[in-house]
Amino acid sequence: MLRVAEQECRNHSHYYVGAEHLLVALLEEPDPSTVSALDAAGVDVPEVHAEARRALGTGEERLWEGILITPRVRRIIALAEERAAGREVGPLDLFEALRLEGGSSAAEILRRATSRNTASTVE
Repeated sequence: MLRVAEQECRNHSHYYVGAEHLLVALLEEPDPSTVSALDAAGVDVPEVHAEARRALGTGEERLWEGILITPRVRRIIALAEERAAGREVGPLDLFEALRLEGGSSAAEILRRATSRNTASTVE
């Protein structure tokens, strides 16, 4: 999954892998467990995907010397490892860790999508 996130980073001319790249990667390479979690939350996946892509924007063209992983993504990975509890970290672990970490714009996109669903079911 991190390779897909890194490719998203390169596609947007960024020098870092952030939580938004990770969210786009999770949506680009859908895993059945992640899709189920999104469905259960009533999240409109195409809408979230489009919003995450807009949030990425585009960086400046530059020569590639390497890609950095942001401290936030390192925290998300650590949370995913804790959630996995000794087994291989899966996409759902990363997805839930991204939501749990909560401080990124990717997490905010997911919160808004979930609250839109909650608001529409109340009406």
